[in-house]
Amino acid sequence: MAHRKHGNAFDDAMELLIENGFDSMADVLRLLLNEAMKIEREDALAAGAYQRTSDRKGYANGYKPKTVDTRMGRFAVDVPQVRGDVEFYPSALEKGCRSERALKVAIAEMYVKGISTRRVTRVLEKMCGLDVSGTQVSRATQILDEELDRWRNRKLGQYPYIILDAHYEKVRMNGSVQSCAVFTAIGVNADGKREILGVSVSLSEAEAHWRAFLKSLLDRGLHGVTYIVSDAHDGLKAALRALFNGAPWHRCQFHLQQNAQAYVPKKTMKKQVSDDIADIFAAPDGRIARARLKQYVEKCAESAPELSEWMEENLPEGLTVFELPQEHRKRMRTTNSLERLHEEINRRTRVARLFPNEASLIRLVSAIEMEISEDWIAGKRYLNMNVEMENENESANSGKKRIYRKNVA
Repeated sequence: MAHRKHGNAFDDAMELLIENGFDSMADVLRLLLNEAMKIEREDALAAGAYQRTSDRKGYANGYKPKTVDTRMGRFAVDVPQVRGDVEFYPSALEKGCRSERALKVAIAEMYVKGISTRRVTRVLEKMCGLDVSGTQVSRATQILDEELDRWRNRKLGQYPYIILDAHYEKVRMNGSVQSCAVFTAIGVNADGKREILGVSVSLSEAEAHWRAFLKSLLDRGLHGVTYIVSDAHDGLKAALRALFNGAPWHRCQFHLQQNAQAYVPKKTMKKQVSDDIADIFAAPDGRIARARLKQYVEKCAESAPELSEWMEENLPEGLTVFELPQEHRKRMRTTNSLERLHEEINRRTRVARLFPNEASLIRLVSAIEMEISEDWIAGKRYLNMNVEMENENESANSGKKRIYRKNVA
């Protein structure tokens, strides 16, 4: 290839720097970038301007103006065009595009973390001198959709313990504002690590919606469930009976404590009733818990018959946890871990207040839950899942000792 003559552009750049110093940096960058793109086009065509050569792969085809945002401000460049069989796009602008994509991801992550559109705009103006509209911020969050969709639909495995609950967020639908149910499932795997198994948005907690959510977990490979804890929502209970009929179900003790207060006839009795129910749940084993329940049911039969009837019918649903090893009961007797997750979600969604559609709601909640779930998996185990085996071994060993002592005697 013939020797290129690009000295004029470099001379012009040097002259600008000499005359105007740092004030001309944007113009200098524009000149150099334009010249670099010309050189790169010549390399791609294997021929210089007006050069006749058999090695030529295509032809120059003028320039196309493009405005680019940089840390030095916004300026226009002339992007070289080609025609023929050769494909060409300046690598300098490709790198700029990659930087732009990274910036959009950062915008999306700021939005996901609960930072308002206005604050995101201010941050970017200070950092980069860029003006970013609310529409651009919202659009940037869509970059995360593919990754979030993969996470929501990933394959599952064996999770002995499952925690289920829902919370509500306001969404604009068909011209009106509605409260949508956000379903979440937490699982404790065979290694004792917590993990968020799935999240879904529906119009309500009706059985059909809970059943669709639970079926999606099963379709993704969820198996080995030996214990489920949740509140006593009718739709959820019906869906569990249909899809997890063999797994023991436990009703959250915290919700039972709250529900009981609606049946206390006198305000002065509320604390005593709360203490009595707490005493039942604090029993060392299921047999003693059931005995205490019977005692308190009889105690309330005359002074609070409706409460007595409610306790007899409902409190046994909160005793399933006694089937678990003692070391697991404290953390698996309520849905508190999921309630704390809801608090964290609400802390971030309060910034949005009202979601424009279901897609924006599931995007934000999924991103928050994926982040939290990954922290759980990387952190310490939630439960020691070998404790049951250890207890069995201890019982077996103590039995052997008793037999040994009897033989010695």
